[in-house]
Amino acid sequence: MHEVQAADWDALTQGDPFTTHRFLKALEDSGSVGQGSGWEPRHMLAHLGGKLVGAMPLYLKSHSQGEYIFDFNWADAYMRAGGDYYPKLQAAVPFTPATGPRLLAQDDATRRALLQGATQIAEQNGLSSFHMTFCTEDEFRLGGEMGLMQRLSTQFHWENDGYQSFDDFLGALSSRKRKNIRKERASAQGFGGGILALSGAEIRPEHWDAFWQFYQDTGARKWGSPYLTRAFFDEAQAVLRDDILLVLARRDGRYIAGALNFIGAETMFGRYWGAVEHHPNLHFELCYYQAIDAAIALGLKCVEAGAQGEHKLARGYMPTPVYSLHWIRDKGFAGAVQRFLDAEGEAVQEDIEALAEIGPFKREH
Repeated sequence: MHEVQAADWDALTQGDPFTTHRFLKALEDSGSVGQGSGWEPRHMLAHLGGKLVGAMPLYLKSHSQGEYIFDFNWADAYMRAGGDYYPKLQAAVPFTPATGPRLLAQDDATRRALLQGATQIAEQNGLSSFHMTFCTEDEFRLGGEMGLMQRLSTQFHWENDGYQSFDDFLGALSSRKRKNIRKERASAQGFGGGILALSGAEIRPEHWDAFWQFYQDTGARKWGSPYLTRAFFDEAQAVLRDDILLVLARRDGRYIAGALNFIGAETMFGRYWGAVEHHPNLHFELCYYQAIDAAIALGLKCVEAGAQGEHKLARGYMPTPVYSLHWIRDKGFAGAVQRFLDAEGEAVQEDIEALAEIGPFKREH
């Protein structure tokens, strides 16, 4: 990202906090991506008349970790058949299962050129594949028109239906779900301390010292080792604070749990959570309910609470389709993957419909 002017890149980013120059550069400057990480930056740029008109956050990957749209089975099958699945090209935001633009451009002609360029680079360099994960629905449609394979996945998102307060949101729920959430919030807030929601200049270096401990604990349990380096949080303090909502629980003079959110133009993105003490329902309060409170206060349309988790359904987060695009150089293998994606897509769509039917909201009569 040092090779690109921040103003030129950010003019294309459409209000998404994760594709900003400052966020992607913070990943590079902190050593979270780059040499030895398996995420080698190879960002693609499109110029017209000397002006930057398109960009794609692009990485050369030597593994499939930190992507959240899993292709481990594809890699295993390809390598057992004698192929080299890695390296591959990945258009994504590292370690970030959040929907956002991947084809940073103002028009579809440039978006098509970026997609075509990525597949051509993969082809010319003998790479197994190109993947674009957590793209927008419009990009998904455009890629399908260009012949890329489409993959449908599911997350749970909270939608702001014009709520003016958390109680307004609760009023839309069935009586049982409403009572359960009130009970959870009361339980969580009775942990014996206080909850702080901090952004911008309110965030101080000592808050990152505490959050690093939380992040390490969660990372060690989920992934074996954390994806982000400690230096990333120093970069966050320096250049990302205005994009962040940091929710911390403090008890007996020490921070004991926290949740890190990023604030987009229309969406609150829940990213990381961790704790050094266990208290009933504190996870739900910091990660889900505080995010909803903040989204309502800021007038945001949505809260994305990260990957997986059907437990989010009872807390007002509804099943939502997530999109990705894939290109595989080997035509025979691509055919096998396409057959898998067809079957998987039908199952995902059925799952979304079934889960929506049992959602927490009042039934219309």
